[in-house]
Amino acid sequence: MNFKTPKEMVAEWEKTQELNARPQIILNRIKTPDGTIITSYFRHDYVTHLDANGKEYMVDGGLDYLRRNCVEDSPYEELSVTDDAPFEQIRESLHWGSRGKKGDQPLKFIPICEMADEHLKAIIKLNMGAEFIRLYMKDELNYRKKNNIKIED
Repeated sequence: MNFKTPKEMVAEWEKTQELNARPQIILNRIKTPDGTIITSYFRHDYVTHLDANGKEYMVDGGLDYLRRNCVEDSPYEELSVTDDAPFEQIRESLHWGSRGKKGDQPLKFIPICEMADEHLKAIIKLNMGAEFIRLYMKDELNYRKKNNIKIED
């Protein structure tokens, strides 16, 4: 039996996503009627909020799909961003999960526009995450160079 490596499986999955020709999700987020913002950062990241109006709201799917519950009499505000947005919006919307330099901190999601230059370079060099995310990180580094922006640890 011939098994695929994780890298081959990811490459195959990314190829299928390209063939589907749908916009890539950059941020999966809504704002509930009481002003609470809830975000799903990764697939099956099912996030709920009990709103001040007594109704429960949810987001799910991370960067893979948008899933919501329907509250017809109290609609939410859609705040999601896809790859057809301007880069200035993408750089503020695309988040990377980090546990700190030593990996001993609680998981925190940081927009790529706030990440240290060396952190972005390390992710790119180590080939971490999905290819489309690394491409945006390269775009971020080019944007910073062009705009004379440096972010240090």
